[in-house]
Amino acid sequence: MKELGPLRALVEQLQRLPGIGAKGAQRLAFHILREPRDDVEALIDSIRAVKEQITYCSICHNITDADPCYYCTEETRDRSLICVVEDPHNVTAVEKTHEFNGTYHVLMGALSPLQGVGPDDLRIKSLLERVGGGGVEEVILATNPNVEGEATAIYLAKLLKPLGVRVTRIAMGLPVGSDLEYVDDVTIHKAMEGRREL
Repeated sequence: MKELGPLRALVEQLQRLPGIGAKGAQRLAFHILREPRDDVEALIDSIRAVKEQITYCSICHNITDADPCYYCTEETRDRSLICVVEDPHNVTAVEKTHEFNGTYHVLMGALSPLQGVGPDDLRIKSLLERVGGGGVEEVILATNPNVEGEATAIYLAKLLKPLGVRVTRIAMGLPVGSDLEYVDDVTIHKAMEGRREL
């Protein structure tokens, strides 16, 4: 059966989403086709609202619907502590722990020379301005535990230490519930490096 033009166009657009292949896009398109018109209109309105109402915080670069964002304006947050993450969804991951009460700085990526991402492509200058402005005591580098994240953390540490702040890196190592037999060498090495006294 030859696909109809609008359905084919929808499949092509859905396939552009991360993690959605051709079959997944086709399943989603047919699901949307079967849904009641009101539900589809609500989905369309939600997508439109995200594009029209969500922006980036002028201070920390996290996504927000009010500038500056909640984390930068909430009076109970510890402004002497900045957690640096790569992307806005990393803020959500840290917040889920209910353990961090400082502020954030979103880099909008990580250094990746092979992908053409250099220091000028990230929100590094504004981080240095925030720290240089005073009042910041510690910067926690919470970039991803991969080659790009490590390179970014090392680069940032070199820039931040001369500013007189404590620069720390999130601990890395073995996930809870894992078995040493199945863990890769780098993860074990990081776990040994980050060991602590009990």
